[in-house]
Amino acid sequence: MQKKGNKYGTHRVISPKGTLPQPAEQIDNTMEIYDNEMLIDVRTLNIDSASYTQLRQACEDDAQKMKNMITDIVQKRGKMQNPVTGSGGMLIGTVKEIGQNFNNSTKVKVGDKIATLVSLSLTPLKIKEIKHLSPQSDQVDVEAEAILFESGLFAVLPNDIPEKLALAILDVAGAPAQVDKLVHEGDTVCILGGGGKSGILCCYQAMKKAGKKGKVIAVEYSQSNAQRLKELHLADEVIVADATNVMDVYEKIMALTDNKGVDVTINNVNVPSTEMTSILITREDGIVYFFSMATSFTKAALGTEGVGKDITLIIGNGYTRGHAELTLNLIRESKEIRTLFEELYA
Repeated sequence: MQKKGNKYGTHRVISPKGTLPQPAEQIDNTMEIYDNEMLIDVRTLNIDSASYTQLRQACEDDAQKMKNMITDIVQKRGKMQNPVTGSGGMLIGTVKEIGQNFNNSTKVKVGDKIATLVSLSLTPLKIKEIKHLSPQSDQVDVEAEAILFESGLFAVLPNDIPEKLALAILDVAGAPAQVDKLVHEGDTVCILGGGGKSGILCCYQAMKKAGKKGKVIAVEYSQSNAQRLKELHLADEVIVADATNVMDVYEKIMALTDNKGVDVTINNVNVPSTEMTSILITREDGIVYFFSMATSFTKAALGTEGVGKDITLIIGNGYTRGHAELTLNLIRESKEIRTLFEELYA
């Protein structure tokens, strides 16, 4: 008889008691499922960009040190939650067992290949072995098991897209889906970190939504990534700049917008201290969407107040209805982006 579990996974919380699995410091990663859980044989972890960048820098690009750090985090916390960034990532694997009271509205079955759409920072995880890790890729091949709660979102992997490509794009599916909601025809949009994985998808969706009457400006630190954006025609203007250099980016954006600023700013930068850049380049009554988990929301809120701007700040919720389908369809639509991402991830 399987034990009865809480819908939100609170039965897995070890400390502090009374909280949920994501903010918890430690959760129970015993791989015996409760009645409302799913057990997954994990093949690959996709560590989120902010977390992986921090791990790589802390370990000085040493793959073995990174393996040790990831293993240590999971052993201590029962989940892959970077203690510095607080973020996790997602995974792909095969369904191994389904609890008798698991809310199975999608009719998933044992043996199906799935990608979780909830963060590793709340997912009970037990790693037996890290099989492959490269400092240049945030995808980590493992022999591991994980638990998905009844409230946990997931997608059955499509047959027409390679698994690792699907994992890469589903990890950031919330970003282009939010762009789809926030950007309207004729808007001027700035994508900070436009040359990265989420940035490229956001640029594509912003170009679609803003249309010919709008303008999409990408800000990218890497010269090669910026050139790639130009070659793929994913932005009307591409600025090579450091998003942490507030006034430099501000002056460049003002020059391109007749000192008006942009209607919508999407922040995908995977390093800290880009909050004020996002805020200053956005016009009064505009919108800033912070997808980056490197964001300090204290800096963003108090910084906006400090410069006297009335703008809408949106926390980067990685989920919005239909986000997985929208992002998978984006890859199906754009042969150029699919080719690029297959080279990088598949």
